[in-house]
Amino acid sequence: MITGKNYIGSRTSSLGSKIFKTFNPISNKENEQTFYEASTQEIKEAVDLAWEAFLYYQDFSGERKSEFLNAIADEIESLGDDLIDMYCAESGLPAGRAMGERGRTVFQLRSFAELIKKGDWVEAHIDTALPDRAPIPKPDIRKMMTALGPVVVFGASNFPLAYSTAGGDTAAALAAGCPVIVKSHPMHAGTGELVASAIIKAARKTGMPQGVFSNLNSSGIEVGVQLVQHPQVKAVGFTGSIRGGRALYDLAAKREEPIPVFAEMGSVNPVVFLPEALMKRGDSLAKTYAGSVTLGTGQFCTNPGLLFGIKGDALDQFISRLSEEIVLIEPGCMLHPNIIGNYEANKKKALSQPGLKLVTEYEQAIGHNVARQAVTTVEGTTFLQNPALHQEVFGPFTMVVQCKDKEQLEAIILKLEGQLTGTLIAEGNEVNTFSGVVDALRNRVGRIIFNGVPTGVEVCPSMVHGGPYPASTDSRFTAVGIDSIKRWVRPFSYQDWPNNLLPDALKNENPLGIIRLVNNQLSTEAL
Repeated sequence: MITGKNYIGSRTSSLGSKIFKTFNPISNKENEQTFYEASTQEIKEAVDLAWEAFLYYQDFSGERKSEFLNAIADEIESLGDDLIDMYCAESGLPAGRAMGERGRTVFQLRSFAELIKKGDWVEAHIDTALPDRAPIPKPDIRKMMTALGPVVVFGASNFPLAYSTAGGDTAAALAAGCPVIVKSHPMHAGTGELVASAIIKAARKTGMPQGVFSNLNSSGIEVGVQLVQHPQVKAVGFTGSIRGGRALYDLAAKREEPIPVFAEMGSVNPVVFLPEALMKRGDSLAKTYAGSVTLGTGQFCTNPGLLFGIKGDALDQFISRLSEEIVLIEPGCMLHPNIIGNYEANKKKALSQPGLKLVTEYEQAIGHNVARQAVTTVEGTTFLQNPALHQEVFGPFTMVVQCKDKEQLEAIILKLEGQLTGTLIAEGNEVNTFSGVVDALRNRVGRIIFNGVPTGVEVCPSMVHGGPYPASTDSRFTAVGIDSIKRWVRPFSYQDWPNNLLPDALKNENPLGIIRLVNNQLSTEAL
């Protein structure tokens, strides 16, 4: 049952005077549930509770935290069709997508549970003392990762489960030992409340401290601003637009104690089609990329918004076939009237730029909040001279950039902003010929794909979901996979500390049996 209230720890609360509703883009009307935006008092209570919880939770064993994460996964699964129905009503996305995203969310939680149960992730390093070293004795120094403190996670508009209330940021932060306060996304507040209730149930069942998790409703930016400015918040996780992520980043930097904001933001995910590949596989590539551009109505951060090729018959044929294939695909509903409004406005702005040509756009009758997919094209020289053409149009939109030669292609890629992904479509022998292009692409992205599509982010240890700014605010970290836990910790050293007072990960006996770097040698042995 949806209450519309905020979770302040395990307690529900509705002190605020501002109320709002979510929206069903398929039926084109508001959903019936009313939600209460968190008040300043509720925000303070949630953060104070999170800080109190942190003082205990940071020292919980990997075993205890693992039980908590697995219990969250169990409780989410037990929500059953209620969660799927609410997800669909608030997003307009199909049930199959909802079930897939639920499965991914559960998988992420269980992956982190397994990681922290093993314990090796703390990166324990031990350098034993050399008291007889001349001319200065060497102290005993031991290092491991420790939790930052309470983390604020902003729910993402386009992934109501996998990047929101119990998504990757929350799972990673809880695994690291950081309490989490979620600023629920206003587009799917009901989905967020259901998942929050599952987390609270799991916290009670596993004996977690009050305040280890809170969920706050918000219809605008005020709640998020107050959370980021609160002195007891120590880090922020965000998935969304460049404008939103940058605003939070700047806000956090202006605090008396600046804190990190790990934001995964915009990306146009450039795809480079080399000539031989287009000559041999142009028709099949056109069909594949028509599907990739329109997948999820283009509402993925890995949507291929820029396609590069070298001018010639093969590229002309590819553009023609892509245009034919893309209009054969039934257009999809976008997540919210505001999102399709932004899509149409950004598309119009792009098309107003000199030299950009609309090749095709879906022209049949469509329903409410349905986006017309479009293919555009521009000369490489024009693109190079106009940075406005480099910007993301979030939705089923792509631009084919016709470069005059290999040198111009390389120059254009070097001028691009940072991206989440880059893709190379090539025959094997072409890669050596275009090595400069490959190097340029590698230096602008977090993940490079060979003969595939960028849409789809596998959750695995080797995945990097991040990239140079503005793809993310810190290209050293990933927002997906078990290594994303590194965003919520810092290295901490103990010098000449009594063995019995050290954390288990650093004790001589190695009671956890983890892999440690001892005097520059990897070992699981006791000292």
